[in-house]
Amino acid sequence: MSLRTKLSIGLGFLFLIILALALFSSLAFGRLSTDADKILRDNYDSLVYSRNMLVALDDMNTVANRMMVRPTLSEQPTYLAQSFQASEATFESNLTSEQHNITELHEQDYANQAASGYSIYLNLYAQILKTRVTSGFFDELQSTYLTVRQAILNINDVNMQAIERKNQSAKQDAIRMIDAMAVIGALCILLGFAYFFYFPFYISNGMSVLATRMRETLEHLEIKMDINTKDEAFVLLNGMNLLEARFSEKKHARRKTRS
Repeated sequence: MSLRTKLSIGLGFLFLIILALALFSSLAFGRLSTDADKILRDNYDSLVYSRNMLVALDDMNTVANRMMVRPTLSEQPTYLAQSFQASEATFESNLTSEQHNITELHEQDYANQAASGYSIYLNLYAQILKTRVTSGFFDELQSTYLTVRQAILNINDVNMQAIERKNQSAKQDAIRMIDAMAVIGALCILLGFAYFFYFPFYISNGMSVLATRMRETLEHLEIKMDINTKDEAFVLLNGMNLLEARFSEKKHARRKTRS
């Protein structure tokens, strides 16, 4: 095997160690990022929807309670109707978004409860506007309001519990990945140290043998090498120069003898 091939193998092995450590670290951090995204994405959206629905429902109920005080339509300020309509649009928009973002067990049931209770609430509100009579509707309206509110709170609780559960799972994954990275890192360090101690010997072993044979050859031919160095390549080069000079001297002496 040529020296160039040995160097290529050695450097390639070192590159593979670095590449393996980099790839494993990237995959580990990528998985942690994915876990964090799962925690924040669907469940966080449901928390936002439920909060918006609670605010809108409370605003709608405030308007309805004010109408109990002034049941005559002509006495109702215009802004109350506009406020109710705006809250109604906000509630329905977030309820629709929540119904398309079901990710947890029983979340669909709570969303259905909120939708059915909300429909009843709107019917009661419409009856109040139509009949202009609030007696008999107040208790039922408030009971329905509390039912819808509790269903929304249940949606909120389910997603909060899911976030906590996924957070704990992500923490456990992070601990396992850190341990795995520590093991992989230690293994790569050990391989690097083994490479550091073995590879120079593997590369220079052949040249060391040749340098030793060169020194012995020079000593056998009684050629003195004045330079004391551990550089095998320099020993070989200098030894070849000395041998070439000796052969040139002998060749020149033979020519003189023949002439």
